[in-house]
Amino acid sequence: MDVDVFVSAHRAEWERLEELLRHRRRRTGAEADELVTLYQRTASHLSLIRSSAPDPALTARLTGLVARARSAVTSPRRSSWRDAGRFFAVGFPAAVHRTLSWWAPTAVLSLLLAAVIGWWIGTHPDVQSAVAAPEELRQMTRPGGEYEAYYSSNPAASFAAQVWTNNAQAVAVCLIFGALLGVPVLWVLLLNMANLGVGIGLMASAGRLDVFLGLVLPHGLLELTAVFVAAGTGLKLGWTIVDPGPRSRREALAEEGRAAIGMAVGLAAVLFVSGLIEGFVTPSGLPTWARITIGVAAELAFLAYVAVAGGRAVRAGETGDVEAADRPAAVPTAA
Repeated sequence: MDVDVFVSAHRAEWERLEELLRHRRRRTGAEADELVTLYQRTASHLSLIRSSAPDPALTARLTGLVARARSAVTSPRRSSWRDAGRFFAVGFPAAVHRTLSWWAPTAVLSLLLAAVIGWWIGTHPDVQSAVAAPEELRQMTRPGGEYEAYYSSNPAASFAAQVWTNNAQAVAVCLIFGALLGVPVLWVLLLNMANLGVGIGLMASAGRLDVFLGLVLPHGLLELTAVFVAAGTGLKLGWTIVDPGPRSRREALAEEGRAAIGMAVGLAAVLFVSGLIEGFVTPSGLPTWARITIGVAAELAFLAYVAVAGGRAVRAGETGDVEAADRPAAVPTAA
């Protein structure tokens, strides 16, 4: 075989392969296909050179080129800041918007339950005595008592971190264990609403409900919304096992599970903001109206983000799942 003729015939293909490998930006689908094709051809060229006309310089060049191409073709795609930006701009709001029909009713029913528990405790002294002894109740509800001191019991930064950790655990339980037909999710909701209802009832019976709401609302609006979103997503994940729709049960559970994992990352960021408010704003010396205004503004900003960015993403076909290139190949199934 004439090596010079062979090189002249295939030099353009090798140079194009090198050009594709030098690209820092993400390749298009056509470029990825071209890369695979050129990699296969160059590997064949290398094999032919080695067997028919071993040339040390050409063999070394093609060996390095094939190795780089193999790495580009077979190595998993690396995450980048672009992925993170796309997730918060498209994936996360789409996932929250898509599950609105699950978490919105969950929020309404949960808050109604908390209100009923609060009314029951606040209007029944015998129930209050079952919660704690009279002296303990006075310590909890008096000015500067346990309910108020709770928010200033630790330095703001460490308190915010502690709150974030506790809330993130509750959200994780809802998202991860939602696959158990949603039973753990209902338990987490019951515990949270019972705690909220007890606080409402006890402080209302002491004539200090306004103080309690002034402490809870600044951070509680965003915090409870995150819990409700996680709970609704967990319940939807559990229902997917019962009714996967037109997809196979495995495929449906995989898609919803991936979206739920992404939701955990997004809600962790939401809870971080809520924790900052609870650590720095709630115990601050700001007037009650100012603290509540900050909480309402944070809540409205999140809801607008979900409605605008999420609605636009869902209309564009986004579901909150990972990008198609990162999903495992789907196996065709009979309808």
